[in-house]
Amino acid sequence: MQGGPRKILLVGLGATGLAIGRALARRRDCSIVGAVDRDPRWAGTDLGLLLDGRESGCRVLADVAEVERGAAEIAVVATVSRLSAFAPPAERLVERGLHVVGTAEELAYPFRSHRATAEGLDALAREHEVAILGTGCNPGLLMDSLPLVLSALKRRVDRVEVRRTAEMSGYGPVLDKFGIGLGVEEFNAAQDEGLVIGHVGFEQSVAAVAAGLGWELDDIEVDPVRPAFVAPEPRTTPLREIPRGAVTAVLHRARGIRADRVLVDLQVHFGVFEEGDPVDPGDFWAIHGDDGPLEVHAPGGLDSLDSTVAVTANVATAVAALPPGLRSMLELPVRALAAEGAAPATI
Repeated sequence: MQGGPRKILLVGLGATGLAIGRALARRRDCSIVGAVDRDPRWAGTDLGLLLDGRESGCRVLADVAEVERGAAEIAVVATVSRLSAFAPPAERLVERGLHVVGTAEELAYPFRSHRATAEGLDALAREHEVAILGTGCNPGLLMDSLPLVLSALKRRVDRVEVRRTAEMSGYGPVLDKFGIGLGVEEFNAAQDEGLVIGHVGFEQSVAAVAAGLGWELDDIEVDPVRPAFVAPEPRTTPLREIPRGAVTAVLHRARGIRADRVLVDLQVHFGVFEEGDPVDPGDFWAIHGDDGPLEVHAPGGLDSLDSTVAVTANVATAVAALPPGLRSMLELPVRALAAEGAAPATI
């Protein structure tokens, strides 16, 4: 590889961060050289023990302030959803000369929803000649980049529709923001307190689709998340127990509107699912336009955690080739989105 593997710093060692770390550790185009996590349990721990059970000589740091300049080239950050919480540590990483790839949903396309913060991050990244990229499966690919790629098969697009059923059994604390595992009354009370918010990133996906298609939207509407159904019997995930009668799936919807017409229509069931649940499994895309809709269906659906890990690992090193500034997945070439291929066969 020209220039050798990119040196990666992992920031955030929750379920998502560790899974991304394991995926990156298997790649040829990068080398994990450090990690940061605020959890006191991990401070000073050998990162290799967390990733694959073998010592690597790389110790987990407690704060990005401890990262030495030049120690890494790219920081892969898997910590929070909100841009307001993501920005401060990202700024410190940028000031140390690191490109930043983040799974914060509001980072995916914040130019409409968080203009001031986006402009600040963009200016700082340009000053330090690095790039910042928000990524993940949703937002990042499934409800924004992929519909735009599919739109290449249409001469004209009038409306974009996406329906997903997102399996969430690989997550732990992330389930809290969906209210999964709560009784219905507990769900409603937690939602009133602002603790159950559902999916963060609908605004960013809608805005990215509209920008890619050249649409000026009048409004982006995001509905309150609602319980879809409760568990008739207890359900168990690797990280959670869902009691009988607790919310096991929720429905969340959003839309982009212009002149009272819905141009972008997004809907997701998030949950821990079993066969026979009252929900249509799988993921569905429809690009409406000339000559009727173009429809694509993934009958088995795409696991939320696995897809986020794959997308993040596949695009992580591509950030170094982007122009300095705050960038989006829309700016990556198709080759940068592709999975790392197998080594060429020896003839």
